[in-house]
Amino acid sequence: MKERILTSLLTAFVITGLQAQTLPPAPRLVVGLTIDQLRADYMEAFSALYGERGFKRLLKEGRIYANAEYDFINVDRSSATAAVYTGTSPYYNGIPGNRWMERSTLRIMKSVDDPAFMGIYTSESSSPKFLQVSTLSDELMVASQGEAEVYSIAPTREMAILAAGHAAKGAFWLNDSNGKWGGTTFYGAFPQWVSSYNDRQGLDFRINSMVWKPYHPVTRYQYVTSASKQVSFKHDFSDERYEKYRRFKTSPYVNDEVNRLAEACFNNTPIGKDAVPDLLTLSYYAGNYAHKPNSELSMEIQDVYVRLDNSIAELLDLIDRKVGLKNTLFFITSTGYRDSDPADSPQFKIPGGEFHIKRCAALLNMYLMAIYGPGQYVETYFDRQIYLNHKLIEDRKLDLVEVMSRSADFVVQMSGVQNAYSAQRLLLGSWTPKIEKIRNTYNPARSGDIYIEVMPGWSVVDEHSHEAKVVREAYSSSPLIFMGYGVKPEILFSPVKIAAIVPTLAHFMRIRAPNACPVPPMIDICR
Repeated sequence: MKERILTSLLTAFVITGLQAQTLPPAPRLVVGLTIDQLRADYMEAFSALYGERGFKRLLKEGRIYANAEYDFINVDRSSATAAVYTGTSPYYNGIPGNRWMERSTLRIMKSVDDPAFMGIYTSESSSPKFLQVSTLSDELMVASQGEAEVYSIAPTREMAILAAGHAAKGAFWLNDSNGKWGGTTFYGAFPQWVSSYNDRQGLDFRINSMVWKPYHPVTRYQYVTSASKQVSFKHDFSDERYEKYRRFKTSPYVNDEVNRLAEACFNNTPIGKDAVPDLLTLSYYAGNYAHKPNSELSMEIQDVYVRLDNSIAELLDLIDRKVGLKNTLFFITSTGYRDSDPADSPQFKIPGGEFHIKRCAALLNMYLMAIYGPGQYVETYFDRQIYLNHKLIEDRKLDLVEVMSRSADFVVQMSGVQNAYSAQRLLLGSWTPKIEKIRNTYNPARSGDIYIEVMPGWSVVDEHSHEAKVVREAYSSSPLIFMGYGVKPEILFSPVKIAAIVPTLAHFMRIRAPNACPVPPMIDICR
């Protein structure tokens, strides 16, 4: 009996060793696919509409973490992309959102704006200068002494640039004005193969003839609860004038455009063709069309996932043809947020209201004047944050910590406010899970002195964009899927951190993790 067991063990070791020998020492290529607003519940709910080569293939061959979590609040596409590729939170990486109030200038900044660098095929001046730490692409370029092929392709410039980091060979995004793939002089010379694509195959040559209609018979679209009774839908982009490319970028066809440029990258560069690991970061879109609520366009959101399934299938086939999936470590995740739903109708009597940060700031300034004398104690405000006038407080020889504490105590008494946190409390106060998530979003150069937690169900009115965003505190998770390069297929429901993605990739690429990434790698994902 013992001999039989020993023989079985030796056979297992030999087979395992033979399987291991078929894999390269490191993946020739890493492909990261970040899907803006991808929802795990929709992936599952619409599964009857999918083919066999996309999501269903991922289920069979992929290692799926159903509950991957961002460990900070107010996630959007910029903060999510930065977190994925740096392996850390805005507190360290410096990207708390698409926009923020820059404390030193009191100006609203966009996450990748930089007038020091010219746009290419675009008027937008951009760079990753606000990204304060290294990314996976940076570490790969350092480790390979610049030999690695590293490119980033996305519908939006924020996702393209923040995934590319500081050292990539190129970051490309669709220009809102002309449909060309744009770039920035920050990354050096613009590749000739992208220019050739723009001049011969650009979206602007095709968009006027493109029409989005249901992929399946309309009777199959019945998986979203909605009062809107759609018979069918049809969207073309020829009459949108200056908005047509922006609208196009919220349709599922934008994912096919990403695939087209990815194929041009494979055809015109040596990416994935030698033993030096290369990196290709891609982004898709899976949100609402024209940012309208799903309750209005329930058929469209289902068709988005059907076509997303097809785009993923085409991408997997492309990688398999060009490099081979066994030579590629591939991952998919989501940006972990979604467009805000409209406020609930009063007929349902769900508690709510509107919170106006401008009014809050004005009342707070009046309160501080009553205590400390005349002056503009509130310097500015943005989103749910209030910025105090540090110079005035210093000139008056006031205690900043005391002013912050009094401000928070006053604000918390306002209608719709659940809690108010001073910067002092976030950084040095007692720990709670909620405070940790808020602290991870806080950045000393970009965050206010008071963060206001608004009650769920209330709408936060943005005085700058004139939009109202309904607050929801319901649990939200993102799917995380690994595939290729000997990945062990399995579905796991234990929560994992989004920050674990890049140290895991770095481990298998045999390079350092990004310099602010504190999370250990998941080394058990491969055979």
